[in-house]
Order: sequence, then structure tokens, then C-alpha cells
Amino acid sequence: MKMVTAIIQKDKLEEVREALVAAKITRITVTRVSGRGQQSEEELYRGQEVPMDLIPKVRLDIACNDEFVEITCDVIIKSARHGDGRVGDGKIFIMPLEECIRIRTGERGGKAI
Repeated sequence: MKMVTAIIQKDKLEEVREALVAAKITRITVTRVSGRGQQSEEELYRGQEVPMDLIPKVRLDIACNDEFVEITCDVIIKSARHGDGRVGDGKIFIMPLEECIRIRTGERGGKAI
């Protein structure tokens, strides 16, 4: 089991969500976050351009069985990228998931996902 975490631009959320659903990946958690990478933005404040330190993004957390990791990542990459790609399109992190427990039934492991 793996935890796939993707940080994407907020304007791509609906497109990514629809692509994941079309690929039969329906169990996702979405969180609004702020962060800073290579991308930079400036905001107009009292008539002056001021660089923003933290840029609003969206974080997707998807717990999946090992056979769905590549499918999940491919779908996110294709749907979150702007055109041929640009700075700030996002990142994907894949981490081992030690255990998953469904609270309602007590099921554990891949069956709980």
C-alpha cells in the first residue's frame, strides 16, 4: 500500500478530480494549502508589486494499493500539467503506507482502502 500525495495548482483541481474518477480512483482527500517552490507570484499592494511568500495550492492525498500507484501518478501528471508544463504545476510524493483500517468494519490492509 502507498500514500500518493500531490500538490497541484488550484485551477486544476476539478480537471484532476474528473480524470481520477474516470480512472476508477474515487477515494481522495483534498486540502487547501499554501507553499513555496520555484514558482513566484507578485501581488499589487498599495500600488506596488510585492512578491507573495506563500502561494495557494491544493493537496490531494490518495491511499492506494501498489498496483494503482502508477495509474494514479500518470493520471495526475497528465491532468495537472498546463500545456507542455510550466513552473508551479506541482509535485507528487509517494510514501509507504504501513496500515489502513476501515473504522466502520475494522477491515485492515488493502481491503480497507
